[in-house]
Amino acid sequence: MIDWIRSDGLVAYEDALREMEARVARIADGTANEAIWLLEHPPLYTAGTSAKPADLIAPDRFPVYEARRGGQYTYHGPGQRVVYVMLDVGARGRDVRAFVQSLEAWVIATLAEFNIRGEVREGRVGVWVTRPEKPPLPDGSPREDKVAAIGIRLRKWISFHGISINVEPDLEHFAGIVPCGISDHGVTSLVDLGLPVTIDDVDLALKATFPRIFGSVPG
Repeated sequence: MIDWIRSDGLVAYEDALREMEARVARIADGTANEAIWLLEHPPLYTAGTSAKPADLIAPDRFPVYEARRGGQYTYHGPGQRVVYVMLDVGARGRDVRAFVQSLEAWVIATLAEFNIRGEVREGRVGVWVTRPEKPPLPDGSPREDKVAAIGIRLRKWISFHGISINVEPDLEHFAGIVPCGISDHGVTSLVDLGLPVTIDDVDLALKATFPRIFGSVPG
């Protein structure tokens, strides 16, 4: 059984981290079910284990937290669906790369519910969309924008942290960092792509597509 948890309102990052760590400990010792937690945070930046100080452009704009997850700097804020994924990777083959690929596939399947073609790129974690309506890059390649970020951490083979999907955040807030260390591509959202999609719509799509990727249904 996988518990499907949804928090209304904005959840403070410190509170979320504390709750995640406690839940992961209980999952590891067999006293709690695996869980997927859907929430939103107030505006903040998080630094992953590969974050470079130079990529924090506006350090005083929003609170900055050391996330201890994989990846670099990421923004979280209202209008972004954060999905904290607390799953037993040990029971799923102990293959971290394959697990991350499953998370990417889950995001791509979720976006496809809205007729959006999400794609992954070698050397660029997360999920991207091509923007043919924008001017191409100087080398002639099409411009691409990031629509979802992925970063996880493992403790005793239980995952935590997870996914963030841009539904309708204030995209200007990303200007305070170099998102995920990538400066030659931008950031987008479902609403920016012209879709009248809500957080509720995304939650329904996440739950509908989860079994296709992970083979089990959240409770």
